[in-house]
Amino acid sequence: MGLTPPPCLRRVRRLEEAGVITGYRAVIDPGALGRALEVLIDVEIYAQDRRTVEEFETTVASYEEVIEFRRMYGRPDYFLRVTVADHTAYEAFLMGRLSGLPAVLRLESHLTMKTIKADR
Repeated sequence: MGLTPPPCLRRVRRLEEAGVITGYRAVIDPGALGRALEVLIDVEIYAQDRRTVEEFETTVASYEEVIEFRRMYGRPDYFLRVTVADHTAYEAFLMGRLSGLPAVLRLESHLTMKTIKADR
């Protein structure tokens, strides 16, 4: 309260430099990009050796359909958020890219009925 723009900007810059503010983002409407279908996927993998895990993570992280990718404690091993145009595009992604990876043991897809609250 009562700060003029220059001191306020200095405070924001200090917060950025200290790592408190880690970035800024635009909130994109996936439907406007032709990616209206969002699927949440649980992934379990066979191997736990470092090389296999790193190769799996590098490959999956490179897929443009994957918008969130987390390694989990316990089961599942990984959690993915994927956006695609429609069910046909999802089947193509699942069968053509994800399920064919050598490390994959099990995939479980979850389709959202309604988003109640999203990270904004």
